[in-house]
Amino acid sequence: MTIKSIRLLPINDRTNGWSRILPPRSPKSTLNSNIMANTVVVGAGFAGLAAARRMAENRPDDQIVLLEAHEVGENASGRNSGFAIDLPHVTSSSMDELESAQRHMALARAAIAYHETQIAKHAIACNWSQTGKFQTAVTDWGTENYLVPFADELEMLGESHTWVQGSELKKNLGTEHFKAAVYTPGCRLCNPAALVRGLADTLPENVTLYEHTPVTGIDTSSGINLETKSGNVQADQMILAVNAFAKYFGFYTQHLLPFAANASLTRQLTPEEISSLGCETEWGVTPANAFASVTMRYTQDHRILVRQNIYFNRKMRESKSYRDKISRHHKKLFDERFPLLSDVGMEYTWTGFVTLSGNGAPGFGQVADNIYSCVCQNAIGVTKGTISGLLAADMASRADNELIGYMQSLGQPNRLPPSPFLDIGVKVRTFWEIYRARGEVWRLKAVSLITCPIQNIEQFESSQVEIEDLGKVIWSCDAEVGTPKSVLVKLIDSLV
Repeated sequence: MTIKSIRLLPINDRTNGWSRILPPRSPKSTLNSNIMANTVVVGAGFAGLAAARRMAENRPDDQIVLLEAHEVGENASGRNSGFAIDLPHVTSSSMDELESAQRHMALARAAIAYHETQIAKHAIACNWSQTGKFQTAVTDWGTENYLVPFADELEMLGESHTWVQGSELKKNLGTEHFKAAVYTPGCRLCNPAALVRGLADTLPENVTLYEHTPVTGIDTSSGINLETKSGNVQADQMILAVNAFAKYFGFYTQHLLPFAANASLTRQLTPEEISSLGCETEWGVTPANAFASVTMRYTQDHRILVRQNIYFNRKMRESKSYRDKISRHHKKLFDERFPLLSDVGMEYTWTGFVTLSGNGAPGFGQVADNIYSCVCQNAIGVTKGTISGLLAADMASRADNELIGYMQSLGQPNRLPPSPFLDIGVKVRTFWEIYRARGEVWRLKAVSLITCPIQNIEQFESSQVEIEDLGKVIWSCDAEVGTPKSVLVKLIDSLV
């Protein structure tokens, strides 16, 4: 037996605001012996929990083992913004794109229906509600380039939507910051950590969940053999639900892009502050441009979520000092949108990690003998993660489900270039998106550009330490030099 070591493990910094506002929970036991199972599922986020439950339902006489590196609700699934989105984010009127949109909606709505069944059946308290969401723009440019095409596509799809602006938009959101919005009613909102906890604590009897049990080694030469710190699992088959960590298991080794997404949650508003805000119900806002703009929520317990600052993060680690910086940055964004709530601070700030592919395709399907994958949700984990887990289990148990074909039609992640070219290319694209949609985030007084050449990837990485506000930096290739190793840093230094 040859064990492949898992070189990078997830960590839990215990900063997740969604879980910190919940009552304490006792985690399940850690694996401390050698065991056997029919199916082992690795990763207890939305994908892994759905896969384990569906596998148990499809094979009620089988023993299913579910391994979680830390505690459920503290992983990426519990750290997202809590939107169960039912619509695709595409802006094309071609028949191929519209057909693809229909498949996306069918998959997302199947995931939502699954969650609503489990929430009702097990009385999971997670503030789940069909609130809908507002797709917003701050500028005329954002309105014309994002909202208008989005509304046109919804019209062609026959999807219900409402154009909202002016005083009506202010009444709904409690701020005059936004130029316009497209409201769609199908999105659900929730506390994602509470939902993940509830799903984990109500698994079928033939599923055994082990927490604080990271997989440290894998051998697939004869069946599935997983090594953990204090016990091993031998199984007939495996479902991998670990997102960007899949590369360390030997799959999608040059196909996945780990990104960090930072969020902050305010303290609860006082009755006077709630009255000042003027909103009658909770709401969710998704931006015209997810890389540059701000995702926001007003929650049932009268807090406001701010999520902004998404960037490539290969190591899937973030420092406390950087989170402190992001908290201050989020406070500035909050104050600009809600000037009457200037006394409201950010109570929690945390980093979650999402996995993207270069072409937007999921890492779904059979990847080796008796090994199935449901990774790479492209930042829409509540629905995409859930449905990919359900369908991976159906595929592994040979169950007939037409949605498997829908999922397969989305393709596979394309192969990415090696470092340092990948790192430079991703950051060039990310910061170009930020620059292009900068008016959606900041009020611009004037722009001055400072350029400085960077000759190697080490300088490229270390130079970011000096940048106080991520999003004020634009990276672009130097056309004169003609090599990705020479990069220009353009610092926009006159932002309000």
